[in-house]
Amino acid sequence: MDKLIQSFYTKYALTQTKLVRNYINDIDWSNRFIGIKGSRGVGKTTLILQYIKQNYVADNRVLYVSLDSLYFSENNLYDLADEFYKKGGELLAVDEVHRYRNWSQELKNIYDDMPELKVVFTGSSLLHLHQTKADLSRRAVMYYMQGLSFREFILFETNNNFSSFTLNDIIKNHTSIAMEVIKKIRPLAFFEDYLTHGYYPFYKENIASFHQKLNEIILTSLEVDIPQFSLIQTSNIIYLKKLLKIISSSVPFKPNMNSLSKRTGISLNTMKLYIKLLNDADLLQLLYVENKGINSLNKPEKIYLNNSNLMYNLGHIHTNIGNVRETFFLNQLDYKLEVNSSKQSVFFVEDKYTFEVGGKNKNKKQISSIPNSFIVKDNIEIGAGNTIPLWLFGFLY
Repeated sequence: MDKLIQSFYTKYALTQTKLVRNYINDIDWSNRFIGIKGSRGVGKTTLILQYIKQNYVADNRVLYVSLDSLYFSENNLYDLADEFYKKGGELLAVDEVHRYRNWSQELKNIYDDMPELKVVFTGSSLLHLHQTKADLSRRAVMYYMQGLSFREFILFETNNNFSSFTLNDIIKNHTSIAMEVIKKIRPLAFFEDYLTHGYYPFYKENIASFHQKLNEIILTSLEVDIPQFSLIQTSNIIYLKKLLKIISSSVPFKPNMNSLSKRTGISLNTMKLYIKLLNDADLLQLLYVENKGINSLNKPEKIYLNNSNLMYNLGHIHTNIGNVRETFFLNQLDYKLEVNSSKQSVFFVEDKYTFEVGGKNKNKKQISSIPNSFIVKDNIEIGAGNTIPLWLFGFLY
């Protein structure tokens, strides 16, 4: 245990609190059992360490551990928590729970047997509490953590902490909001950088190696995370990779399931499952027609990569700017809003608003007769009427 404590103290000392995502305020830290899930690289570990540093001194009341530590190859989590609790522990932060075989049962027992101990844990975006053997869904308050918004990227780059806005705010007041932003920065000066490398906070470590690290995250998700949660045989991982490669070469991908099944050698039902798993792993975004959700395993209308950084990583020279724009728009809205495929245009949001996304020369002809419809244009700073700058949808969170 001493080595774990020393490791935590080192991380505590190195954790910076100058740049902290506003997401830290979205979590109700007063809850006794908190889970934070999200894809690799979005900053879950950093967020927990920043919360600890802001609220605790490094002493026997708090401990951070990662379950991918070699310590847990010979020791179990419950015994560690029990010892920590008996020595005055108040907050136990447990990172990478999915890397530990019996995590759900032991966390349940910790919660039940140590009533004055607060536990915060992180896990893969594939984590589904209702599928665990232990009933954690009644105990844990779960949060989902997305990558950086464009607004947060601007904060990281310029220290300008702009407010976030609701979709209604942007629709009604986009011109005045854009004018206020432009008083301080030129958003288009940062937008391309965000699209290529700004979604994952680890870009701050070294931009030159960003896409190499992102590629490693993709491979780990395919080779470790998805098989672990879905019991896919190791020999079938090649089919996951093949499916992702085909989709990434032509996003937004309009799936013909029978044709895709023949190209990949994956049976129809298995392929539907694989697409859902890639979505759960935050590698894909699935766009459905209205009233058809992912839980039913219906065929999505379109398949996008999860974010524009993945497009530049997997698409390489095939990356199309029109597809990048749509991917950005869907990624920023789908986090908190319901986004479906539009019959007349591209996106139908919250069962009310129709959005057509394009470059600065995009015209209104296609949606001119549709109520509550808007043109979303790239490469403009300020819009007017029902024409809204694309970058501004990066201020939704």
